[in-house]
Amino acid sequence: MHPILRHHATRLAAAALLAVGATSASAQVGLVQLQAGTLPVAVSYPTAAAGTPQAFGPITLQVAPDAPPLPGPHRLVVMSHGTGGSWISDHDLAATLVRAGFVVAQPLHQGDNFRDVRQAGPESWVTRPQEVVQAIDLLAAHPAWQGRLRLDKVGVHGMSAGGGTALVMAGAQWRTLDLVQHCLAHGDADLGYCYNGLPDAAAQAPRRAQFERVRGVPALFLPKEIQVLQGGRTPAAAGGDPRPDARVASVSASVPVAAMFTSESLARIRVPVGVVSAGRDTMLMPAFHAARVLRD
Repeated sequence: MHPILRHHATRLAAAALLAVGATSASAQVGLVQLQAGTLPVAVSYPTAAAGTPQAFGPITLQVAPDAPPLPGPHRLVVMSHGTGGSWISDHDLAATLVRAGFVVAQPLHQGDNFRDVRQAGPESWVTRPQEVVQAIDLLAAHPAWQGRLRLDKVGVHGMSAGGGTALVMAGAQWRTLDLVQHCLAHGDADLGYCYNGLPDAAAQAPRRAQFERVRGVPALFLPKEIQVLQGGRTPAAAGGDPRPDARVASVSASVPVAAMFTSESLARIRVPVGVVSAGRDTMLMPAFHAARVLRD
């Protein structure tokens, strides 16, 4: 994979996204809420209007709601939040990118957000990249935005589950079988990933039993659905493009969920990738997630 950069603070993830290019040096932060069908998308953008304190639940942000955007064209970055998150938790990084001249779109991932986590995990991992594409398509067709954006080189950033989404947009692929095999081999060392939300041995027992059903079983006898590659495209020929959307030109992943990706697909990635690693992370052990992206 080339080039891969290691950073140690979330804000520095912006450095990888600079590969897509910015158009203005300094700006205020505008904010508008859009809908891609049923998918909410928060769009932050450069504006000359001064921001004012705006309350979003218990959080106050300095933004200019619905203010006129600065003339474009601007580059776009799509940001994918973590499990149970929202666009608000990543606003500081979004605002940093906006002040550098980018437009930032942040979809609220359905079934895996602060209001609803019923699809968190593999079910959401399938739909999250589709929602990133929805956000890009929304702005590409939107009468107020289609003439203000250059969409030939889009950046994607994500944290945790959103980091996994970013890697998918770069071309990475995963299988439920790889998840299960990882947890059979390293479950006790990677508890936050393999048994997230299950605090003790009694709560973990049913999931451990599910994993054990796969141990030693030949692939021929395993359910086909857990062997299906999900995520990026499998190139038909050597040198083929593994990205699910060719508009994505650069990604960054902050403490990404990554143990489920195949090494082969990580090795095929050909766009710039930035990786933020937290050395003391106990939820997603770096050796099995961020560090393995760097290795592969």
